[in-house]
This record gives sequence, C-alpha cells and structure tokens, in this order.
Amino acid sequence: MNTEQLNTQFGLADQLKFVDGKGGFPQIEISNGKAKALISVYGGQILSYQPVNEPADLLFLSTKAYFEQGKAIKGGTPICWPWFGPDPEGLGRPSHGFVRNRLWTVMGTETTPEGDTAVSLGVVNSPETEAIWPQAFNLTIIYTVGETLSIELKTQNTGSQAFSISQALHTYFKIGDVNRVQVLGLNGSDYLDKVDGGQQKTQQGVVEFSEECDRIYTAPPAKLIIDDLSLDRRIHIASEGSKTAVVWNPWIENSVSMADLEDTDYQRLLCVETANAAQDIINISPGEAMSLKAQYSIER
Repeated sequence: MNTEQLNTQFGLADQLKFVDGKGGFPQIEISNGKAKALISVYGGQILSYQPVNEPADLLFLSTKAYFEQGKAIKGGTPICWPWFGPDPEGLGRPSHGFVRNRLWTVMGTETTPEGDTAVSLGVVNSPETEAIWPQAFNLTIIYTVGETLSIELKTQNTGSQAFSISQALHTYFKIGDVNRVQVLGLNGSDYLDKVDGGQQKTQQGVVEFSEECDRIYTAPPAKLIIDDLSLDRRIHIASEGSKTAVVWNPWIENSVSMADLEDTDYQRLLCVETANAAQDIINISPGEAMSLKAQYSIER
C-alpha cells in the first residue's frame, strides 16, 4: 500500500497519519495531545517518542542510520527475532534475525478508551521467510503511545510443530552524557560479559560506563531505571515475559568503525534491552502464543 491508501484505511483524524519517510519507506506520525511519536513500517520499529511536556526524545536515532532495503535502522527499537545475536545454528544467517530489515504489514490503528494511540504491525511466514527459518508464525507488534510508551511483541505458532525463539526489543535510549548516566536495579544480578569472552560475573552496585559494555543479565528484576543526570531525568523500564536484560554501549572504537554511527554517538546512546537471550529460550507449541512486553516512562 502507498501512504494515500494507508491513510484512507488506517489514518486517525487529528492524531495519526502516514507519510513517505527516508528511503521511500512509509512512516507513521502520531501526535495525540499526550505525546508525539514516529514509527517506521520498515523494520516495524518505533524511531521517536516524546511526551508533550518533555524537552528531549526518549529514543536515540543515528543521523547516519541506513534507510535502505535489507539494512537495519540504527536507533529507536529494532526488533531482534526469531533469534538474538549470531545465527544460533551457524548457517550464516543474519545476526538478530530477519524482521528488523523488512517491511511489516499495518494491521490496525485505534484510539484507546484512555485517549492513547495504538498501532499494530505484523509479519507472517512466506516462502521468503521459510527459506531463512522454516516455521509457520504470526508475529505482531503493538505500540501504545500516551503518557507512557508500551510495546508488546507477540509470537504465535501457526504451524504443526513446536519451535524455539530468542528475541529482544533492542531499544536505543537517548542520554545526555554516557559519563553521567547509571543503570539502577541490577546490583547483585549475574551477567555474561560479552566484552570479556562471555565470562559470568556479578554486578556490584549501579552500572556505570567508562568503556565498551555488552552484558546479558540472566535474572534481572522486572523494573530497571536509567538515571540520566545530564538530561535531568530517570527512564523507568518495566518488562514482562522476559528473564534477561541486555545493557550495551559501543564506546569509542566501535562508534568510529560503524558507518551508521557518528564517531561520538556512544556518548549519546545507551541500549537497555528487554530480551529473551542466552539460556532464556522460549519454546512455543503449535497454536500457542507468547508476548514480550516493555513499558517506558520518564520521571523528572
């Protein structure tokens, strides 16, 4: 569908419209009196969310992000599915799965009874996906934009055999200064340190940043906080359906080497991801479904 057709079928007067975004991909602009948001139909990912009374966006989006077929968009909340990280079977398939670099289908839009705006996007199996991952599925993501931002990623097994997935909401949060930010709530939690060969360690105190960080926390609490002194705010993260959390900052060398990041972007981004990763594998029987959920709110 083109944006004119999408607006005819799914537009919501005075709060949601479809526009042609970078790369010619359709995007969804939301402005509902509570918040503004931008969602990319390509990748099925939200790129921007800003409550009306907040001076800064919740999300980081690289100014050098790719908007090209077959490439992931660096920023917002890329969807890692049906695996997180490298191809689990070592078949040379792309890291983080195959849904973050393809067009999704718009399933529906609505104004909730609370006055929030909800958007549903979906991907179903096709001959193209089955050549990559031979399973029958219905994958849906629901964004609810209001005073908070809620995301639900729902996987339904529509086939006749069970399958297993790992996944993540790979959320890039905008921060003021990586040297003045902390992640609260992980003290005492065990993690796999991917920068140190996957060694298992235990978090001591708050998470602070002075070098590259790539950690999978294997039994985190359901609620975490990003304390950002530079932007004078706390970001509250509430998760459901998840037994792992990923904390990532690329630091200097990786920022320089990534063509879709500015050299100094590591100072302005922090990923705290709601995930099923490492040993947190989800098994889904035929006809069954599971949901991974995250809700983000900002406290001054």
